[in-house]
Amino acid sequence: MEKNDKIYVAGHRGMVGAAIVRNIQAKGFSNIITRSSAELDLRHQQSVHDFFAKERPQYVFLAAAKVGGIVANNTYRAEFLYDNLMIESNIIHAAYTNGVKKLLFLGSSCIYPKLAPQPLKEEYLLTGLLESTNEPYAIAKIAGIKLCEAYRDQFGCNFISAMPTNLYGPGDNYHLQNSHVIPALIRKFHEAKQGNAPFVEIWGTGAPLREFMYADDLADACVFLMKQYNDKLFVNIGTGEEVTIKELALLVKEVVGYEGDIRFDTSKPDGTPRKLMDSSRLHSMGWKHSWSLKEGLKETYPLFLAANAH
Repeated sequence: MEKNDKIYVAGHRGMVGAAIVRNIQAKGFSNIITRSSAELDLRHQQSVHDFFAKERPQYVFLAAAKVGGIVANNTYRAEFLYDNLMIESNIIHAAYTNGVKKLLFLGSSCIYPKLAPQPLKEEYLLTGLLESTNEPYAIAKIAGIKLCEAYRDQFGCNFISAMPTNLYGPGDNYHLQNSHVIPALIRKFHEAKQGNAPFVEIWGTGAPLREFMYADDLADACVFLMKQYNDKLFVNIGTGEEVTIKELALLVKEVVGYEGDIRFDTSKPDGTPRKLMDSSRLHSMGWKHSWSLKEGLKETYPLFLAANAH
């Protein structure tokens, strides 16, 4: 990937796409094309084909997707399956028909079976049943991986896939009902601090183990893979480090500066006891994350304050 090559980042307004744009701009790539969803409906095949035929991008980062938390995934099951299938099918096929040199498709760790052994290795894909609440999203992401593999097998396309772990950072969603655990905790502790609440209540025992990566680290890994990796098998992108929900809550509490207590509502479910990606293949290629969880949280909290300043 040369500095003047034309690069299309699909989904540049999302947390991941925006981080990829920041990363490639910082590395001196200036020929970047983007389209908002208002300008280009990626679910519409003809529109995507016309866009590719006109712009002729050489490299594509496919970070566009319909995303949400458990409630959204479970409520809008048809939309999560249809929209994501359309987006990835249209872009991958248009990349093939318009001679794109290389494409990177971004999936999600939910592609793995619900009861897969930990840590999650790439070869565990399709070895068991999926978590039912986000099955439509997972099925769409698995289809994206298989599309990249099939276009590689049949047409020799250099289409690769990567599966990120849980992400947080600039551009995150802080909605109390449908955000992920880090933004939800940041908001909870911030509101408790503002209201001088004596305690913050958190679901479960605090014992489950989770892995988190700062969005800018993911972007850096994606650019690394775009430059260095050309194989069929998709690649996990994670830190290889995990924390308990209790440890995470204590970190967020410290970063926000909340003085009260934490209470765990053990009548509420814990979810999966452990969810860790095996990122040893990526690490063996020479890439490693640079943001610690605490540093990333310290960077993220002011962004939350700025986004929610009234």
